[in-house]
Amino acid sequence: MAMPQTYQQEATEEPQKEKRLYVAIWRWHFYAGIIFAPFLILLAITGGIYLYKPQIEAWMYKDLYYVAAGHTAISPTMQVEAVRQAYPEAVITRYRPSDEPTRTAEVGIVEHKVSKTVFVSPFDGKIVGELDDQNKLMQVMKKLHGELMAGKTGDRIIELSACWGMILLVTGVYLWWPRNTKSLYGTLIPRFTKGKRIFWRDLHAVPAFWLSLFTAVLIMTGLPWSGVWGDYVNKAATSAQSGYPDQLWGSVPESVIPTKAVAEVSWAAENMPVPESAQKGGVQTLPLEQVVNIATERKVPAGYTINLPEGEKGVYTVSVFPKSPVDNATLHIDQYSGKVLADLRFADYGTMAKAIEIGIALHEGRFFGWPNQLLAALTCLGLVGISLTGLIMWWKRKPAGKLGAPALPKNYKLMKGVAAIIIAFGLFFPLVGISLVAVLLVDLLVIRRIPAAKRFLGA
Repeated sequence: MAMPQTYQQEATEEPQKEKRLYVAIWRWHFYAGIIFAPFLILLAITGGIYLYKPQIEAWMYKDLYYVAAGHTAISPTMQVEAVRQAYPEAVITRYRPSDEPTRTAEVGIVEHKVSKTVFVSPFDGKIVGELDDQNKLMQVMKKLHGELMAGKTGDRIIELSACWGMILLVTGVYLWWPRNTKSLYGTLIPRFTKGKRIFWRDLHAVPAFWLSLFTAVLIMTGLPWSGVWGDYVNKAATSAQSGYPDQLWGSVPESVIPTKAVAEVSWAAENMPVPESAQKGGVQTLPLEQVVNIATERKVPAGYTINLPEGEKGVYTVSVFPKSPVDNATLHIDQYSGKVLADLRFADYGTMAKAIEIGIALHEGRFFGWPNQLLAALTCLGLVGISLTGLIMWWKRKPAGKLGAPALPKNYKLMKGVAAIIIAFGLFFPLVGISLVAVLLVDLLVIRRIPAAKRFLGA
């Protein structure tokens, strides 16, 4: 008996719809990979190096970090004064006390508009050496990783690359998903004896699947530091009372300056307004040793930095980045009375801020020690390999005179499901939305009007 025409149409349309969806997602995956793979490789390499910042800097700067132990230490004020005499034209900006028996103290200065760290012996005030803050290897890695050393423009490019990295991940899992096979080979285990084409495909897709969860964690935990998405999340956390609590200040006068402008602090404390010191004529600023005592009394973990007051209404700002985000601390202290005007700890954070701080610690490889570093490093290494194999696969398959993008089926129309996914990604990642609008405009106004461009791009 003949099948009704409607059933025949449905049976025919379903595979065609599935094929159109597959090709559409493949094209998005292809173009995103071609454009953003170089940036993802850079992010993976610089991020992988930065994971080992504590070990690398301890080795590179061991002659600056450590001195022979003495009998007694001189006061922080005397240590800073030794630096002031050695650099009479410099402005002292911060002080980091020695936190180990033979560790040098660090004094931050700005000399001729150059930010430097001066290392001083806590025992006799001898200047051990100095480093230009912007030229330190890890600072260069951080700048490359976060903004391509190109300021705001670089930050936007990196954020866009990371967001498209998530889209590559999602579309890649869809393309990998086994449809017509139950074999472990080609899905969970690469095939090495099925020819070069299959070899490169499996070497790209299989490791990408195994690392997909870890890659997603690395991307999403890095985005809070980005300019657009990070600012969006920070405002959302603040408006939902899930960031820092307003009641920390009480009746203390606030400035319009965010804490990130006066000190390097945790993500949750970045936009916290800096309170003002109660200005008193003729009253001397609190000596550094008293600020150290306050930090000790408040049980601030070792390794903290004291940022000196800026102006008559400025405050001492104490901040620390310990291995565990649970020990994060940011204090603002009146420079005259020593009153603690704000004391922000992990316990004070809202739910969103706590989750983001834990994510950042995971991203930087310090949440659960060396296993965290190793797991993140392997993910970075895998991401480099996945990106390279994708580029190799494209280059080997690329036809002469064409980009080699998967060709659209004839009479192709954008499916509602694909459109919904695109809109969702565009709303969740604002820069992705902007880039999609730009791509669509270029496609409509330029590519579709130039036959050679259409042939080259497979449009």
